[in-house]
Amino acid sequence: MSNSADSPQGPVRRSTWRPVRLLTAAVFALAGLIFVTSFNTAKGTDLRTDDSLLRLSDLIKQRSEKNGDLEESTSAVRGDVDALAQRDDGSTEAEDAKLAALEKAAGTEPLKGSALTVTLDDAPPDARAAPGYPEPQANDLVIHQQDLQAVVNTLWQGGAKGIRVMDQRLISTSAVRCVGNTLILQGRVYSPPYKITAVGDQDVLKKALADSPAIQNYQLYVEAYGLGWKVDENETVTLPGYSGTVDLHYAKPVG
Repeated sequence: MSNSADSPQGPVRRSTWRPVRLLTAAVFALAGLIFVTSFNTAKGTDLRTDDSLLRLSDLIKQRSEKNGDLEESTSAVRGDVDALAQRDDGSTEAEDAKLAALEKAAGTEPLKGSALTVTLDDAPPDARAAPGYPEPQANDLVIHQQDLQAVVNTLWQGGAKGIRVMDQRLISTSAVRCVGNTLILQGRVYSPPYKITAVGDQDVLKKALADSPAIQNYQLYVEAYGLGWKVDENETVTLPGYSGTVDLHYAKPVG
């Protein structure tokens, strides 16, 4: 019988990573990575706080007010320049008349006349679907850019001589844009209700609104979910002249 030194030895147990241990290590590594990322992102602040959103809202409001002040300043300076230019510009009466007509067409001069005012507004906070209509989604209850554009385009097509959205005159380069439920127009920010005033033949303008397929579609949402829609007739309205910049950023004049 051989001694223990000569007897066969059993298999040597190796220090191996079992699948369970490997998975546990991976979970802890992932948790550590998430913790570090969260710390670096938050920089010691609460990620759930809405302070950043409030700061952004305040910044937008401040910029909008500043743009309004700049527009008023620009308008005053432009008036002084025009007065100086007209004092002795050497032009004939015919040339002055042609210039006045161009200024009127461009929307830089005030415009007075009978008008229609269309008011669009979001649905009430507790809005429910009218009988026969499905329950509304969030997008069904707010004014969209396409709604504002539909009204503006229809009024132009109805022969409007000039249009004002909120307190600003529209010109050929004006763009009606919405971000969320706010309107951004020529550097200014507005919230609903939105008022659109058009100077022109009231009967023709009303017929244009009634015949527009886009407005008819909007009226379905007025009936179904209570979106705001109001048309007022104004005997005499004076639209302000456009006072903002007329520089082109993405186009060049021909000729």
